[in-house]
Formats: sequence, structure tokens, C-alpha cells
Amino acid sequence: MVNIIKQEIEVEEALKKKLEFICSFCNTKCEIKKGSIRTIERKNLSYVEPHRIIIKDITFLAFNYETNIYIENLSNKILIKDVSLLKKDDFER
Repeated sequence: MVNIIKQEIEVEEALKKKLEFICSFCNTKCEIKKGSIRTIERKNLSYVEPHRIIIKDITFLAFNYETNIYIENLSNKILIKDVSLLKKDDFER
């Protein structure tokens, strides 16, 4: 039987402050869900699940100590500071 161990990762304080500042600047709120590390017991295999930041029903993915943030998936990346430059239309699906 495969046993997966999940360890929650705390959100870096600087990342949290940046996101809260951007959201207050844009007059919106964000919901931050902590990421985790998933490890298969007795195997040399791990997966780092990114933090999920939800702003206006759009999910952003972020890792601690990184300057990029990802929109919806890991193939669409922008700088964290550029989140506030996204137009309202960019949040529409």
C-alpha cells in the first residue's frame, strides 16, 4: 500500500504582505490557501504543491521565495508586482 505524507507549508511573511498590499491597492480581497509537500513514504519522491491565492474567482499559484506568480497553471507566469496591473477584463473568463 502506498502511504502519502502531507506536510503543510507556511506562507512566507513577505509574500503574504506583498499580496495583501496589492489587493488593498486594487480595493479587493484575496484568499490564501497554504501549499504543502507531499512525500511517498519510503520513496525518494516528493511534490511541492504551491500556495493558492484566489482573487476575484481567479486562482493564482505562488511558491515561497519566488518573484513570479502563476495564473491558473504553471505555464502562465507573471511577476508578483504586475498582478495589480492586470485589467479587470483580465480577470473575466
